[in-house]
Order: sequence, then C-alpha cells, then structure tokens
Amino acid sequence: MNFRRFSFWVLSCVFSICMAGCKSGKSNGQSEVIVDSVWTKSKVLETIKKVNNYWQEENPEPAFAFWHPAAYHTGNIAAYEVTGNIDYKKYSEAWAEKNQWKGATSDDKSKWKYNYGETMEHVLFGDWQICFQTYIDLYNMDREPAEYKIARAKEVMEYEMSTPNNDYWWWADGLYMVMPVMTKLYKVTGNQQYLDKLYEYFTYAKNLMYDKESALFYRDGKYIYPKHKTNQGLKDFWSRGNGWVFAGLAKVLQDLPENNVHRAEYIEIYKMMAKSLAAAQQEEGYWTRSLLDPIQAPGRETSGTAFFTYGYLWGVNNGFLDKVIYEPVIKKGWEYLTEIALQPSGKIGYVQPIGERADQHKNVGPETTADFGVGAFLLAGSEMVKYLND
Repeated sequence: MNFRRFSFWVLSCVFSICMAGCKSGKSNGQSEVIVDSVWTKSKVLETIKKVNNYWQEENPEPAFAFWHPAAYHTGNIAAYEVTGNIDYKKYSEAWAEKNQWKGATSDDKSKWKYNYGETMEHVLFGDWQICFQTYIDLYNMDREPAEYKIARAKEVMEYEMSTPNNDYWWWADGLYMVMPVMTKLYKVTGNQQYLDKLYEYFTYAKNLMYDKESALFYRDGKYIYPKHKTNQGLKDFWSRGNGWVFAGLAKVLQDLPENNVHRAEYIEIYKMMAKSLAAAQQEEGYWTRSLLDPIQAPGRETSGTAFFTYGYLWGVNNGFLDKVIYEPVIKKGWEYLTEIALQPSGKIGYVQPIGERADQHKNVGPETTADFGVGAFLLAGSEMVKYLND
C-alpha cells in the first residue's frame, strides 16, 4: 500500500511539472528549468554556464588588464573551478597573454604612481594589480608552473613593499583588488613580508575608512561622516564599496595561515560586517546603493548584492558564519540574483555602472550590466555550488 501511494505521488509530481512546462510557453522542444525556491547543484551549475557563456559570447575579444575586466576574471576562474569548463580557463589565459601577464606596463620605477590613474605609469595603483590574482591562479593550475606568469606580479609587489609608504589602499575597492594578491603570493613564495605588509597596508585603510559604530567602510576619505552625509543627514556607505571589502576579506581568510598573528582581527571585522550588512538587506533580497539610507539611492542593485552573497556563502561554507543565522540572508540574496537580476538571455542586470558613490546613477535597470557585476555573480554562484555540496 505504501508503495502504491508513493508511486501515485511520483506520477502526480511528474504531471505537475509537465503542466508547468506547457504553461511556460516553451514550444521549441528544449527543456526549461522550472523557477522555484528549490536549488540543486546541477541547477546552479547550469545557471553559471548560462551567465558566463552569454558574457563570453558577447565579449569574445580579450579586454585590457584594468580593474573591471580583471574583477570579471576572478569570477570566471571560480566558475572554471566548479564547472570544469576548459573554455573558461582558456578565456582567462587569452586575456593574460594579450596583457603579457602584466597590469600597467611601465618599466621606469622612478615614475611609478599609486594615486588614481589609468596610465601605464600607475603601476602601484591597485586597480592595475587585481589582474595578478588571476595570473597567480593560472600559474597554480599548471602541472609545471611557468615563472613568467607571475614574474611581473612579484616584481611590482616586491618593489612596493620595499618603499616606506603604507598608504597604498586609500579607497575601499583596493582591498579587494590587492589584499588577495598578497596572500596568494605568500602561498607561492613563502615570503613572510607579503603578510606583514598586508597587515600594515590594511591597518592604514581601516584607520582611514572603517566606521566601528556601523561596522562598515566608507568608500574613501571624501565620504567620511560628518564631512559627508546623505541628503537625509545619515552616514553614506556605498554598497559596492563594502562589497569589495567583504569579498576581499573572505578571499584573504581563504589563504591566510591559521597561525597568522593578525588572523583574529581580520575575522572580527569580517563577522562584524556580516552582522551589519544582514540588517541592511532589503525584503526583495538586494542591498540598496546607500546601505543605511535607501532613500539616498533607491532601487535594485546587483554588484554589491552579489559580492555580499558570495561573502556570506563563503563564510558559511568555511565555518566562519552561523548557517542558522545567515541562511535566510543567503536565500534572499540568491533569489534576487537569479530571479530578478538574471535576465532570460543570461545577462546580469541592475548593475550600477562604474563610479564611486551611491547616488551617482539614476537609471539602473534590467539591461544595465557590466563585467565586474558578472564576475561577482559568478563568485556567488560558485560558492552556492559548494554550499549545496554540503
């Protein structure tokens, strides 16, 4: 009798699924995944492929090595690691080859700069260093690693560490751009200086931009309260800026040795950010561009949301964040990313364009996309695969 009831239940489920497929209007004979609240590993992998295939088909030529294509490639490598799709690895390799495994290319160290700039002399500016993350990852994937792939990364970072300056990370984005470079190079070289300087530079950034009361980071020195306020007189914390930091801390903790003397401090800030960010999540699952003042820049935004979702997933997956507390945050974030931000074509929408502040753009909609937003989505999706593995 139990077997008969079970068989009837299975047939009922199959019938319901078939009916849902008919109602979807799909008439070309291809199967279509039913959108619901239940996510499986295979479904997430298919979503990653849909998004990444769309991006690479739309952008077949390798871009330059500046921060925004490089941020995409950090997500592309994560997608390769969970899908095993060799085309993704080849896409990043072609990008690295085009850029000669370098960021900014000047060889005259006397002219190297680290203020904002897009010239080839801004070698020490973190936006030209994030590319090293992917170069190091590709180096580590080789059976016999080729030194030329990380030679420029080592040259640049070792020169930077030889200077007396510690103010290299003067904007929040830089923490994602460069902190993981230093932990990755430490793992490759065993050079303790990478971890010592990491902490020295991070301490400067923290003292400049971190607001302990809110447990969030200002974008840079221009936005610190009360010198800068929202139109409602509140503190103005930019979503994507904090997304860079939250995701960057996760990447650092991934590679930082367990016995590192400063590990507890990184963990504390990461956990405090997780608590503050959870309180700022909107009911629909996204985070508004001004985290504590939605009125300042209302509406959906994907890049910050994707970085936060990645950071939460990584924290739960690696035992830093309590699953019971943060699973609802993850679920809402992932549902927003896949049911609202993800368009039928595979495009990731609602990505705030390049900028530096919350209220900089007025029309962020389903067609508004960018490479770094896709990269952030791929990071979140890759961690979701690992989450479902557990």
